Amino acid sequence: MPAKLIKEGVYSVGAIDWNERHFHGHTYVTKRGVTYNSYLILDEKVALIDTVRHGFQKELIENIKSIIDPTKIDVIVINHIEPDHSGAFPDLLKICPNAKVYGTQKAKQGLLKYYGVCGNWVPVKSGQNINIGKRTLDFIDVPMMHWPDSMFTYSAYDKILFSNDGFGQHYATNKVFDYEVNFDVLMDEAQKYYANILWPFNMIISPKLAAISKLNLNIEIIAPSHGLVWRKHIPEIMQKYLYWSSHSCKNRIAIVYETMWNSTEKMARKIVEGITSQGVESILFDVTKNDRTDIASYMLEAKGWVFGSSTHDGEMLPVIAGFLHFLKGSKAKGRKSFAFGSYGWSGEATKDIENTISNVTFFEPSFKVVFNPTCEELDKCFEIGKAFALKIKSED
Repeated sequence: MPAKLIKEGVYSVGAIDWNERHFHGHTYVTKRGVTYNSYLILDEKVALIDTVRHGFQKELIENIKSIIDPTKIDVIVINHIEPDHSGAFPDLLKICPNAKVYGTQKAKQGLLKYYGVCGNWVPVKSGQNINIGKRTLDFIDVPMMHWPDSMFTYSAYDKILFSNDGFGQHYATNKVFDYEVNFDVLMDEAQKYYANILWPFNMIISPKLAAISKLNLNIEIIAPSHGLVWRKHIPEIMQKYLYWSSHSCKNRIAIVYETMWNSTEKMARKIVEGITSQGVESILFDVTKNDRTDIASYMLEAKGWVFGSSTHDGEMLPVIAGFLHFLKGSKAKGRKSFAFGSYGWSGEATKDIENTISNVTFFEPSFKVVFNPTCEELDKCFEIGKAFALKIKSED
């Protein structure tokens, strides 16, 4: 896609990956594709904020050429060294080898490890800045949002916060700003991004947002390195980040299960019926048929988590086991849970569930049945779901 004007003298020059469907290996399903955003600033000095993934460097360079000779770039800011942001960095250095490169000390170490080059490096940290003419670029350390090297860059002149992974979405589109697309779709992708990328760092994100707030930055635009640029809906996404990072959640329940011969699924459906009878929102997810990207996004705001699995070879089934290990990394707080499942002769799956996802509160003993559940046992599942819903509602 061609370069696009963000504000006078500031251009989006990144690349769109329309067909990418898996991110971070296969852990994140990107149904709407991905963008790799990079920003060019024209001033007395020419600055480039972040690059793009390797394979898209030609598109980046052509976009820059449509505005200015890339050899004239004086400053390269590396907000984060993960390859989807830094992959084009070595190619860019060949074009403008004399450019000064700004980033954290950890970013330098990472670039050297990835590519063996770091250019004319200038280490920076919070409180430091560079002047490029009318503009001064201020650096803000945000380690573990979501890598140790991460930082934001702020241009007071433009009132733009270049936030790298912060406030991002995986959303390929030829639009630029948040108000140019469907708001609900945008926020859905922002929530998926937070749940699958940033959730594990809540304990860091919440105080970091508070610290940034104290800087009293005048922010009219947030320019992340993935997805749409925030201009109209900054209050909404800021409120959501504060909400998510504080471990806040709603009276909703996610039921996630894996079944072998449908016995566990029968139990799951009755549990949902019991929950529904109390007017509590819930969704049933077969973990083998739903993307864990979508499941995690729903669970981000769910107070109740219910897990079910058949027992096979003395253990829970493998797909839900992998999902629970992923979910454990969220370090979520304040969630209530219980486990259920069917088995043939041993029944260890429910205990496996409780031991794996130990950062939630299992409010009652697990419930398991032998082989196919009887009508009485299904009635028990209904009552368990009903009781769980009442428990969730009572803690408003």
